[in-house]
Amino acid sequence: MPRTPVNELIDGQALEQSFRLADKQIRVNRQGGKYLLLKLSDRAGSIVAMMWNADDSDYEKIDRGGYVHCIGRTQVHQGSLQIILTAIDPLSDGEVDPADFDQFDASAADASLEQLRQLLGSLRNTHLRGLGEIFLADTDFVNKLRLATAAVSNHHAYPGGLLRHTVDLMQICAFIGPRYPRLDTDLLMFGAFLHDLGKMEEISGSGELSYTDRGQLVGHIVIGVQMLGDAIAKFKDHFELDFPADLRTQLEHLIVSHHGQLEYGSPRLPSTLEAITLHHIDNLDAKITSFTSLIEADLTNNENWTNYHPSIGRKLWKKQ
Repeated sequence: MPRTPVNELIDGQALEQSFRLADKQIRVNRQGGKYLLLKLSDRAGSIVAMMWNADDSDYEKIDRGGYVHCIGRTQVHQGSLQIILTAIDPLSDGEVDPADFDQFDASAADASLEQLRQLLGSLRNTHLRGLGEIFLADTDFVNKLRLATAAVSNHHAYPGGLLRHTVDLMQICAFIGPRYPRLDTDLLMFGAFLHDLGKMEEISGSGELSYTDRGQLVGHIVIGVQMLGDAIAKFKDHFELDFPADLRTQLEHLIVSHHGQLEYGSPRLPSTLEAITLHHIDNLDAKITSFTSLIEADLTNNENWTNYHPSIGRKLWKKQ
Protein backbone atom coordinates (compact mmCIF):
# COMPACT_ATOMS: atom_id res chain seq x y z
CA MET A 1 0.00 0.00 0.00
CA PRO A 2 1.57 3.35 -1.03
CA ARG A 3 2.09 5.81 1.83
CA THR A 4 0.07 9.02 2.05
CA PRO A 5 1.82 12.19 3.29
CA VAL A 6 0.47 13.60 6.55
CA ASN A 7 -0.95 16.70 4.87
CA GLU A 8 -2.99 14.53 2.44
CA LEU A 9 -4.63 12.25 5.02
CA ILE A 10 -8.43 12.51 5.19
CA ASP A 11 -11.06 11.55 7.74
CA GLY A 12 -11.96 7.87 7.82
CA GLN A 13 -8.94 6.72 5.83
CA ALA A 14 -7.57 3.23 6.48
CA LEU A 15 -3.81 3.22 6.47
CA GLU A 16 -0.91 0.85 6.71
CA GLN A 17 2.35 2.73 6.27
CA SER A 18 5.55 4.08 7.78
CA PHE A 19 6.07 7.19 9.90
CA ARG A 20 8.83 8.66 12.00
CA LEU A 21 8.05 8.53 15.71
CA ALA A 22 8.42 12.10 16.94
CA ASP A 23 7.24 11.43 20.48
CA LYS A 24 5.69 8.68 22.59
CA GLN A 25 3.88 8.54 25.91
CA ILE A 26 2.13 5.74 27.74
CA ARG A 27 -0.88 6.83 29.77
CA VAL A 28 -3.60 5.34 31.95
CA ASN A 29 -7.29 5.98 31.28
CA ARG A 30 -10.03 6.36 33.88
CA GLN A 31 -10.69 2.62 33.90
CA GLY A 32 -7.04 1.86 34.63
CA GLY A 33 -6.19 0.64 31.14
CA LYS A 34 -3.04 1.79 29.38
CA TYR A 35 -2.87 3.48 26.00
CA LEU A 36 -0.20 5.04 23.79
CA LEU A 37 -0.25 8.71 22.87
CA LEU A 38 2.09 9.27 19.92
CA LYS A 39 3.25 11.97 17.56
CA LEU A 40 3.95 10.65 14.05
CA SER A 41 5.64 12.65 11.31
CA ASP A 42 6.95 12.72 7.77
CA ARG A 43 8.32 15.49 5.53
CA ALA A 44 4.82 16.97 5.13
CA GLY A 45 4.07 17.45 8.82
CA SER A 46 3.01 15.60 11.97
CA ILE A 47 -0.13 14.03 13.40
CA VAL A 48 -1.29 12.70 16.77
CA ALA A 49 -1.95 8.97 17.03
CA MET A 50 -3.40 6.82 19.79
CA MET A 51 -3.43 3.09 20.43
CA TRP A 52 -5.87 1.79 23.02
CA ASN A 53 -5.34 -1.30 25.16
CA ALA A 54 -1.57 -1.02 24.92
CA ASP A 55 0.98 -2.40 27.35
CA ASP A 56 4.54 -1.65 28.35
CA SER A 57 5.98 -3.86 25.61
CA ASP A 58 4.21 -1.78 22.93
CA TYR A 59 5.81 1.33 24.38
CA GLU A 60 9.29 -0.10 24.83
CA LYS A 61 9.70 -1.66 21.38
CA ILE A 62 9.51 1.72 19.56
CA ASP A 63 12.07 4.54 19.85
CA ARG A 64 11.68 8.30 19.59
CA GLY A 65 13.20 9.47 16.32
CA GLY A 66 12.96 6.00 14.82
CA TYR A 67 10.76 4.71 12.03
CA VAL A 68 7.57 2.76 12.73
CA HIS A 69 5.07 0.76 10.68
CA CYS A 70 1.50 1.70 11.60
CA ILE A 71 -1.88 0.10 10.96
CA GLY A 72 -5.01 2.07 11.77
CA ARG A 73 -7.61 4.56 10.65
CA THR A 74 -7.89 8.34 10.72
CA GLN A 75 -10.66 10.23 12.46
CA VAL A 76 -11.49 13.84 13.29
CA HIS A 77 -11.59 14.68 16.99
CA GLN A 78 -12.44 18.22 18.14
CA GLY A 79 -11.62 19.61 14.72
CA SER A 80 -8.23 17.91 14.37
CA LEU A 81 -7.33 14.80 12.42
CA GLN A 82 -5.77 11.96 14.39
CA ILE A 83 -4.99 8.29 13.88
CA ILE A 84 -6.38 5.41 15.92
CA LEU A 85 -3.87 2.59 15.68
CA THR A 86 -4.46 -1.13 15.95
CA ALA A 87 -0.77 -2.03 15.54
CA ILE A 88 2.63 -0.38 15.56
CA ASP A 89 6.05 -1.96 15.01
CA PRO A 90 9.61 -0.63 14.61
CA LEU A 91 11.26 -0.35 11.20
CA SER A 92 14.94 -0.18 10.32
CA ASP A 93 16.35 2.73 8.32
CA GLY A 94 16.73 0.44 5.31
CA GLU A 95 12.99 -0.31 5.22
CA VAL A 96 11.94 3.28 4.44
CA ASP A 97 12.64 5.87 1.76
CA PRO A 98 14.49 8.76 3.47
CA ALA A 99 12.99 11.18 0.93
CA ASP A 100 9.59 10.62 2.57
CA PHE A 101 10.90 12.10 5.82
CA ASP A 102 13.51 14.73 4.89
CA GLN A 103 11.98 18.15 5.60
CA PHE A 104 15.02 20.14 4.49
CA ASP A 105 14.58 22.26 1.32
CA ALA A 106 18.14 22.90 0.13
CA SER A 107 17.18 25.38 -2.60
CA ALA A 108 15.09 27.47 -0.19
CA ALA A 109 17.94 27.47 2.33
CA ASP A 110 20.42 28.61 -0.33
CA ALA A 111 18.11 31.44 -1.38
CA SER A 112 17.69 32.53 2.26
CA LEU A 113 21.43 32.37 2.81
CA GLU A 114 22.05 34.66 -0.17
CA GLN A 115 19.48 37.11 1.21
CA LEU A 116 21.29 37.01 4.55
CA ARG A 117 24.63 37.79 2.89
CA GLN A 118 23.09 40.79 1.12
CA LEU A 119 21.45 42.09 4.29
CA LEU A 120 24.62 41.86 6.36
CA GLY A 121 26.66 43.35 3.52
CA SER A 122 24.30 46.32 3.31
CA LEU A 123 25.09 47.53 6.84
CA ARG A 124 26.73 50.95 6.96
CA ASN A 125 28.29 50.40 10.38
CA THR A 126 31.72 49.01 9.50
CA HIS A 127 32.12 47.14 12.80
CA LEU A 128 28.79 45.35 12.38
CA ARG A 129 29.43 44.64 8.71
CA GLY A 130 32.85 43.22 9.61
CA LEU A 131 31.38 41.10 12.38
CA GLY A 132 28.85 39.75 9.88
CA GLU A 133 31.76 38.78 7.61
CA ILE A 134 33.34 36.89 10.51
CA PHE A 135 30.19 34.84 11.06
CA LEU A 136 29.71 34.06 7.36
CA ALA A 137 33.37 33.15 6.84
CA ASP A 138 32.93 30.26 9.28
CA THR A 139 31.92 27.33 7.06
CA ASP A 140 30.83 25.19 10.00
CA PHE A 141 28.59 27.99 11.28
CA VAL A 142 26.99 28.51 7.85
CA ASN A 143 26.33 24.79 7.35
CA LYS A 144 24.68 24.52 10.77
CA LEU A 145 22.60 27.65 10.18
CA ARG A 146 21.28 26.28 6.85
CA LEU A 147 19.89 23.23 8.67
CA ALA A 148 18.84 24.75 12.00
CA THR A 149 15.25 24.97 13.20
CA ALA A 150 13.77 27.93 15.06
CA ALA A 151 11.71 25.75 17.41
CA VAL A 152 10.72 22.20 18.31
CA SER A 153 7.08 23.11 17.65
CA ASN A 154 4.95 26.14 16.81
CA HIS A 155 6.74 28.58 14.48
CA HIS A 156 9.44 27.72 11.90
CA ALA A 157 9.82 24.23 13.40
CA TYR A 158 11.60 22.62 10.45
CA PRO A 159 15.18 22.36 9.14
CA GLY A 160 16.04 25.74 7.63
CA GLY A 161 13.38 27.46 9.72
CA LEU A 162 15.83 29.46 11.81
CA LEU A 163 17.46 30.94 8.71
CA ARG A 164 14.06 31.85 7.23
CA HIS A 165 12.91 33.44 10.50
CA THR A 166 16.18 35.39 10.80
CA VAL A 167 16.04 36.76 7.25
CA ASP A 168 12.37 37.70 7.59
CA LEU A 169 13.09 39.64 10.79
CA MET A 170 16.06 41.45 9.27
CA GLN A 171 13.98 42.48 6.25
CA ILE A 172 11.23 43.82 8.53
CA CYS A 173 13.83 45.70 10.57
CA ALA A 174 15.29 47.22 7.39
CA PHE A 175 11.80 48.44 6.47
CA ILE A 176 10.73 49.73 9.89
CA GLY A 177 14.00 51.22 11.14
CA PRO A 178 14.23 54.25 8.83
CA ARG A 179 10.69 55.30 9.78
CA TYR A 180 11.77 56.10 13.35
CA PRO A 181 14.69 58.56 13.52
CA ARG A 182 15.86 57.49 16.99
CA LEU A 183 16.23 53.84 15.94
CA ASP A 184 19.66 52.60 14.89
CA THR A 185 18.61 50.44 11.93
CA ASP A 186 21.97 48.70 11.57
CA LEU A 187 21.98 47.76 15.25
CA LEU A 188 18.39 46.58 15.04
CA MET A 189 19.10 44.42 11.98
CA PHE A 190 22.17 42.86 13.53
CA GLY A 191 20.20 42.14 16.69
CA ALA A 192 17.67 40.28 14.52
CA PHE A 193 20.55 38.28 13.06
CA LEU A 194 21.92 37.38 16.49
CA HIS A 195 18.81 36.92 18.61
CA ASP A 196 18.13 33.21 18.02
CA LEU A 197 21.52 31.92 16.83
CA GLY A 198 21.86 29.97 20.07
CA LYS A 199 19.10 27.67 18.84
CA MET A 200 21.66 26.14 16.51
CA GLU A 201 23.08 24.46 19.64
CA GLU A 202 19.89 24.36 21.71
CA ILE A 203 17.86 22.17 19.34
CA SER A 204 19.01 19.01 17.64
CA GLY A 205 18.07 18.92 13.95
CA SER A 206 19.24 15.36 13.36
CA GLY A 207 16.35 12.93 13.27
CA GLU A 208 13.34 14.29 15.14
CA LEU A 209 13.52 17.80 16.56
CA SER A 210 14.40 17.81 20.26
CA TYR A 211 16.36 19.84 22.80
CA THR A 212 20.02 19.00 23.28
CA ASP A 213 21.50 18.52 26.74
CA ARG A 214 23.23 21.90 26.39
CA GLY A 215 19.96 23.43 25.27
CA GLN A 216 18.16 22.09 28.33
CA LEU A 217 20.91 23.10 30.75
CA VAL A 218 22.01 26.45 29.28
CA GLY A 219 19.44 27.67 26.74
CA HIS A 220 19.75 29.58 23.49
CA ILE A 221 19.97 33.05 25.05
CA VAL A 222 23.15 32.28 27.00
CA ILE A 223 24.53 30.25 24.09
CA GLY A 224 23.87 33.20 21.78
CA VAL A 225 25.83 35.59 24.00
CA GLN A 226 28.70 33.10 24.02
CA MET A 227 28.61 32.85 20.21
CA LEU A 228 28.75 36.63 19.97
CA GLY A 229 31.80 36.69 22.25
CA ASP A 230 33.57 34.07 20.13
CA ALA A 231 32.89 36.05 16.95
CA ILE A 232 34.17 39.30 18.52
CA ALA A 233 37.40 37.52 19.51
CA LYS A 234 37.83 36.45 15.87
CA PHE A 235 37.03 40.01 14.76
CA LYS A 236 39.97 41.35 16.76
CA ASP A 237 42.37 38.72 15.36
CA HIS A 238 41.18 39.17 11.76
CA PHE A 239 40.98 42.95 11.57
CA GLU A 240 43.62 43.69 14.23
CA LEU A 241 41.07 46.07 15.68
CA ASP A 242 39.16 46.15 18.97
CA PHE A 243 35.41 45.78 18.67
CA PRO A 244 33.75 48.74 20.46
CA ALA A 245 32.83 47.73 24.02
CA ASP A 246 29.63 49.81 24.07
CA LEU A 247 28.47 48.27 20.79
CA ARG A 248 29.10 44.79 22.19
CA THR A 249 26.99 45.65 25.24
CA GLN A 250 24.13 46.84 23.01
CA LEU A 251 24.25 43.59 21.03
CA GLU A 252 24.30 41.49 24.21
CA HIS A 253 21.25 43.37 25.49
CA LEU A 254 19.37 42.65 22.26
CA ILE A 255 20.00 38.93 22.74
CA VAL A 256 19.17 38.69 26.45
CA SER A 257 16.00 40.81 26.28
CA HIS A 258 14.33 39.64 23.07
CA HIS A 259 11.73 37.45 24.82
CA GLY A 260 10.36 40.65 26.28
CA GLN A 261 9.34 39.47 29.75
CA LEU A 262 11.23 37.90 32.64
CA GLU A 263 8.63 35.14 32.91
CA TYR A 264 9.18 34.32 29.22
CA GLY A 265 12.88 33.67 29.76
CA SER A 266 14.52 37.05 29.21
CA PRO A 267 17.18 37.76 31.87
CA ARG A 268 16.55 41.47 31.28
CA LEU A 269 13.57 43.50 30.10
CA PRO A 270 14.18 45.30 26.78
CA SER A 271 15.41 48.77 27.74
CA THR A 272 16.61 50.30 24.47
CA LEU A 273 14.44 51.31 21.55
CA GLU A 274 16.15 48.71 19.40
CA ALA A 275 15.53 45.96 21.95
CA ILE A 276 11.87 46.93 22.38
CA THR A 277 11.41 46.97 18.60
CA LEU A 278 13.18 43.63 18.11
CA HIS A 279 11.03 41.94 20.74
CA HIS A 280 7.79 43.04 19.12
CA ILE A 281 8.93 42.20 15.58
CA ASP A 282 10.10 38.77 16.72
CA ASN A 283 6.81 38.13 18.50
CA LEU A 284 4.82 39.34 15.48
CA ASP A 285 6.62 37.00 13.08
CA ALA A 286 6.26 34.05 15.44
CA LYS A 287 2.55 34.70 16.08
CA ILE A 288 1.63 35.16 12.42
CA THR A 289 3.51 32.02 11.44
CA SER A 290 2.07 29.84 14.21
CA PHE A 291 -1.50 31.15 13.74
CA THR A 292 -1.21 30.55 10.00
CA SER A 293 -0.26 26.94 10.74
CA LEU A 294 -3.37 26.54 12.92
CA ILE A 295 -5.57 27.86 10.11
CA GLU A 296 -3.99 25.65 7.47
CA ALA A 297 -4.28 22.55 9.67
CA ASP A 298 -7.94 23.13 10.56
CA LEU A 299 -10.36 20.41 9.45
CA THR A 300 -13.74 21.82 10.50
CA ASN A 301 -16.53 22.07 7.94
CA ASN A 302 -16.99 25.76 8.75
CA GLU A 303 -15.42 27.69 5.88
CA ASN A 304 -15.11 30.88 7.95
CA TRP A 305 -13.84 29.78 11.37
CA THR A 306 -11.40 27.25 12.76
CA ASN A 307 -12.17 25.01 15.68
CA TYR A 308 -11.73 26.63 19.12
CA HIS A 309 -8.10 26.41 20.25
CA PRO A 310 -7.75 26.34 24.07
CA SER A 311 -4.06 27.30 23.84
CA ILE A 312 -4.94 30.72 22.38
CA GLY A 313 -8.44 31.05 23.81
CA ARG A 314 -10.25 31.64 20.53
CA LYS A 315 -11.28 30.50 17.11
CA LEU A 316 -9.52 32.01 14.10
CA TRP A 317 -11.09 33.53 10.99
CA LYS A 318 -9.78 31.53 8.07
CA LYS A 319 -11.68 32.74 5.00
CA GLN A 320 -9.47 34.76 2.64
